[in-house]
Amino acid sequence: MSTKIAEIQQATGQDAEAAWVSQLWDKFNQQRRDKIEEWKEQDAYVFATDTTTTTNSTLPWKNSTTIPKLCQIRDNLFSNYVSALFPNDNWVKWEAYSREDNVKSKSEAIEGYMSNKVRESRFRTEIEKCLYDYIDKGNAFVTSHFEARYKEAADGSIIPDYVGPRAGRISPLDIVFNPLASSFDDSFKVVRSIKTIGELKKLAAQDPDQRFWADAIERREALQGLAGGYSVEDFDKAVQYQADGFGNMYEYYMSDYVEILEFFGDYHDSETGTLQTDRIITVVDRSYTVRNEATPTWFTGANIRHVGWRFRPDNLWAMGPLDNLVGLQYRLDHLENLKADAMDLTVHPPLKVIGEVEEFVWGPGVEIGIDENGDVQELGKNLNGIMAAASEMAAIEDRMELYAGAPREAAGIRTPGEKTLGEVMQLATAAGRIFQTRVTNFEVNLLEPLLNDMLETARRNLDITDIIRITDSELGIQDFLSVTREDITANGVVRPVGARHFAKQSQDLQNVMTVFNSPIGQMIMPHTSTKALTDFVEDITGLSGYNIFTPNIAVFEQQETSSLVGRAGEEALIRDTAPTMEG
Repeated sequence: MSTKIAEIQQATGQDAEAAWVSQLWDKFNQQRRDKIEEWKEQDAYVFATDTTTTTNSTLPWKNSTTIPKLCQIRDNLFSNYVSALFPNDNWVKWEAYSREDNVKSKSEAIEGYMSNKVRESRFRTEIEKCLYDYIDKGNAFVTSHFEARYKEAADGSIIPDYVGPRAGRISPLDIVFNPLASSFDDSFKVVRSIKTIGELKKLAAQDPDQRFWADAIERREALQGLAGGYSVEDFDKAVQYQADGFGNMYEYYMSDYVEILEFFGDYHDSETGTLQTDRIITVVDRSYTVRNEATPTWFTGANIRHVGWRFRPDNLWAMGPLDNLVGLQYRLDHLENLKADAMDLTVHPPLKVIGEVEEFVWGPGVEIGIDENGDVQELGKNLNGIMAAASEMAAIEDRMELYAGAPREAAGIRTPGEKTLGEVMQLATAAGRIFQTRVTNFEVNLLEPLLNDMLETARRNLDITDIIRITDSELGIQDFLSVTREDITANGVVRPVGARHFAKQSQDLQNVMTVFNSPIGQMIMPHTSTKALTDFVEDITGLSGYNIFTPNIAVFEQQETSSLVGRAGEEALIRDTAPTMEG
């Protein structure tokens, strides 16, 4: 072995932990390669502007139109998922596990703090990215971390910019785990990310707990200095592993990017022979371990959450709503271009030339020289096939909507026949059961654990008094509340109630209208709280931001109106009875 190769291998050599973490990533990433190719094909159809970029490009059609049905279903599901998950601003609720933690001050502090942080941290934007993963890939992953960001004012004072928990989406392409584990929580996880050297320097400077990034930066700078003295061929011979997305390791080391692999879970330490549990191992450049420590969360396991759209037996990689619609999309584009080609042939059919005919250009008013036995005839086409193709396309599009579980009535697709309001709401509820099941699944298995992870992160890291804005539920006025770590530390759970609340809205409103439009409504009217009924209507209609409903506000407004009417009458009377001044 040459001296150059030995020096490069020594400088870039893997330590033991980095080696098996890198091998773990490679192994499970290669095992799902077929699934990744399926995702690529599906994305090609979703974002296609014509069939030249899809598998339909192999068909011998002159036309290359694509019908964006998959894209429309995707947009339909996304818009309805978002409206169901976030129907109003009061979708975060605190449920205490003890009487001491169920006091009003504690509930207001926790609900107000979490509502404030999900609003300021662009939580909804991050969850919308996860929803697209949920629809496109059938799998969504998210984690949380605590962020303390400050700004320095002109006078040198430090002003908090954002201090609190923040959600972070993990791309399904950037995480691997054991798909045969009994549950996602029971499996190890390896998460891949790419950061610039500048980002790592910023992390090392801002957070004292992440000073280990300084070691990674120092090592990378030393490797860049070493790489400058060797050729690409020397590196290719010395380094046998590749970093995904880079041409070769020489280009990777000379770039400003750093590949990071983070392992979360349990592993067996081959040196000591002991089982290490709840560990986090951070590897850079697939060769150097910069961190190996216990997972800092108070909960068991890593704070990485996963939800699948349609789970398969004994496989944690779930299917998405669009996965088995790609074939129908292929068929749809096939029929569209077949129909278009047939229409072209019908409008501009080929010609049959018989006998001796002079050369001509076919067009209106063209004179064609024909011998005694010659002739030119159009080869006409039957339109029945075109009509049948159009009818089949409409049926396919309708079936694709049905198979994806899209809420048809909510999307404006009404079934035939006249219906009362109650019948429409009942049919919409029944037709949307698949949709409601999927959106509730997302809320229960991803949003709820994520919110509790964010609250746990805040309890561990909050070391200042945070000022948050809350709304008094009784008076409806805005107030400001000082929150400390003790104020948000309690035994209970944070629950997002958007989707589950959304599911009951139509049913509850229908039931109330049915009851009060019947003789029973007149019987129970003396025992009905109009204030509670007002809160119910305000909650269902989502009109809380307009301050329409306030307890007994109509009484005070009528009194004010009566007072103004009386005052105006008195002024008119005085004006009419006052003596006139004659000059």
